[in-house]
Amino acid sequence: MIIFKSINKLNKEVNFKANIGFVPTMGALHRGHISLIKSSKKLCKKTLVSIFINPTQFNKRKDFNKYPENIKRDIKILKKLKVDYLFAPSVSEIYKDKKSKKIHLNKKDKILCALHRPGHFEGVLAVINQFLQRLKPKHIFFGEKDYQQLFLLKKFIKSKFKVKVHGYPTIRDKNKVALSSRNKLLNALDIKKSSYIANLLLKFRNKIKNNFSLKKDINDIIFKINRINKVKVEYLEIRNKKNLSKNCNKNNFKIFIAYYNNKIRLIDNY
Repeated sequence: MIIFKSINKLNKEVNFKANIGFVPTMGALHRGHISLIKSSKKLCKKTLVSIFINPTQFNKRKDFNKYPENIKRDIKILKKLKVDYLFAPSVSEIYKDKKSKKIHLNKKDKILCALHRPGHFEGVLAVINQFLQRLKPKHIFFGEKDYQQLFLLKKFIKSKFKVKVHGYPTIRDKNKVALSSRNKLLNALDIKKSSYIANLLLKFRNKIKNNFSLKKDINDIIFKINRINKVKVEYLEIRNKKNLSKNCNKNNFKIFIAYYNNKIRLIDNY
């Protein structure tokens, strides 16, 4: 595996005219990332992974400083997977042009995480914009755990770049908790709480599939979750999985949640 810290060197060494797959990450790699990398390796001739903790997508500095980081462990994982290239740039390498245009969300997109974390998705779109303007992969891979992010990225990339976007289902542990780098910040008791919430919402999803009128019970679910010690729901909503509107039915709905577990913010969808 060749490791690059400079975009110029990467572009000199890598032939982007070939079938290159790109998996952007913020490190702290887990089985969800590994699944995306394996998908890229199956579909593409070469695979490029990035590890970059993007400061512009954190609306709280404390959150950015707490984000788990272990580059040595990540490199071992990538080498074992026989990844072709790793791009691990500095912040100054990515944001050289301080005059670059800011990206703004449409008013209708300011829902769910975009409403509760102002500036977050603008930061995500900004870094992907920087990557794709200066690198030219044929394919890019994301997970569905960050479903709203994937929804916005698909629209944004389609409007600006000739890159095929691939979204893959959320990978879960046996306890049904969605894999996330932030899980490393949870203790064993916190994991049990998240497992209870995940199983509760999976049962709720199945109830709604059988009888959509039962979606009215969502406030009872919020009440149950908020009764858990050191847990607080930020939002729990049912939306159309195709356009994220509230206009949905039993065939096209998805449940979206963001909550704090012992001060760690977690998101999921079902």
